[in-house]
Amino acid sequence: MHSLVLPLIPTEEGRLLIPAEHVTALLRGLAADWESAAEQDSAEADAETVLALTESLTQLADQIDAECIACATPPAQG
Repeated sequence: MHSLVLPLIPTEEGRLLIPAEHVTALLRGLAADWESAAEQDSAEADAETVLALTESLTQLADQIDAECIACATPPAQG
């Protein structure tokens, strides 16, 4: 189990935001922990289920990264 410090950014509306790179790091960290547990046979789920879950978390992290890159990339000038 890892300890994680997440920087919280308060908004004017009273909401808290977490930077996307920390969310994706958290998702990838969970996937890696689950994969390690499956390799050590300490997971409570079967290896096939753990693999499916880790792939889903990694794909979600990739999707968040791609959407953030697209949002942060200025439009091409033509």
